[in-house]
Amino acid sequence: MSAERTFAMVKPDGVQRGLVGEIVRRYEARGLKVVGLKLMHVPRSLAEAHYAEHKGKPFYNGLVDYIVSGPVVALCLEGKNAVAVVRAMNGATKPWDATPGTIRGDLALDIGRNVVHGSDSVESAKRELDIYFSKDEIVDWTPVAHKWVTE
Repeated sequence: MSAERTFAMVKPDGVQRGLVGEIVRRYEARGLKVVGLKLMHVPRSLAEAHYAEHKGKPFYNGLVDYIVSGPVVALCLEGKNAVAVVRAMNGATKPWDATPGTIRGDLALDIGRNVVHGSDSVESAKRELDIYFSKDEIVDWTPVAHKWVTE
């Protein structure tokens, strides 16, 4: 499979706890390439668009309120099977179910403070990337070590 792109986010709790560097380091160490990265406050309208599929569910308002409560780091990551790789690295949504070695398994305790978000499909990744990044905010580049990461 050729390289694909996915959306990931270090949520407000991860930013507030100073975990951005550790989380980005893990993605890069795995071989994913950062092609978009920005620190931002998520406007309510953008948060509502991001979580539109959950509108009407009991947790929707709390989710939107939380994601706008502080700065986040939005990431566009690229690599072979990037969506699946990031999901596996992030670990189970419920941190108590997350395997040690995953981001949530190592760094989170509560579902409402589970540190990171990752797109759940290629389609979701495209939709979320379009919400958070304009075309000129994505940088196409090839790391010199690329040939040592993938065939």
